[in-house]
Amino acid sequence: MYRKEFFVFDQDKPVPVVIRNYEVKDFSDLIRIQQESFPPPFPSELWWNEEQLKNHVTLFPQGALCIEVNGEMAGSMTGLLVDFDPEHPDHTWEEVTDNGYIRNHNQKGNTLYVVDIGVRPSYRKLGLGKWLMFSMYDVVVHLRLQRLLGGGRMPGYHKHANELSPEQYIDAVVNGELKDPVITFLLRCGRTPVKVVADYLEDEESLNNGTLMEWKNPFNHSR
Repeated sequence: MYRKEFFVFDQDKPVPVVIRNYEVKDFSDLIRIQQESFPPPFPSELWWNEEQLKNHVTLFPQGALCIEVNGEMAGSMTGLLVDFDPEHPDHTWEEVTDNGYIRNHNQKGNTLYVVDIGVRPSYRKLGLGKWLMFSMYDVVVHLRLQRLLGGGRMPGYHKHANELSPEQYIDAVVNGELKDPVITFLLRCGRTPVKVVADYLEDEESLNNGTLMEWKNPFNHSR
């Protein structure tokens, strides 16, 4: 199982953190993280429930990570294994994650697929989301997978939808002409865009679009 202890910085002050696999005892904290991380208009029915969380820790505990700051739960990240074919990339979040229940987890899959990542707003200045992402890259390397993949929300898109297609919007973000709260964060974490997928997720701000973004295992050159 996974455990990493280190320091992050609140301005110039070192702050101790732990990244570890989450467990049953963490479920109430994990649900609170969801509620704080994804407020309306994000659909409340997409927050975790206990059955989903039980599946995460049972079916693929290696992909169930949380981060604690001074012993308090501050964020989480969840994944499952899928067999991804780059020649046929289109899918929805609901299809690929089994609507968050991950009963379709494929132990022989080639790709770690990100189901979700969230950090409580009061902790976001500490860079915890990036540390969670880097820790999931550790899992990709440890399991000798080809890549980490996930669909990124693009919540800034609704402000530009009248003049830009979803693809043009992503190009503008990648070129540094625009910033998007999620896509820019994923770029900072080392993820690169693969494709914009229409009707990826029920998400008013993204106009239901999602951008598939990957991180390729530098030790695995399969394609």
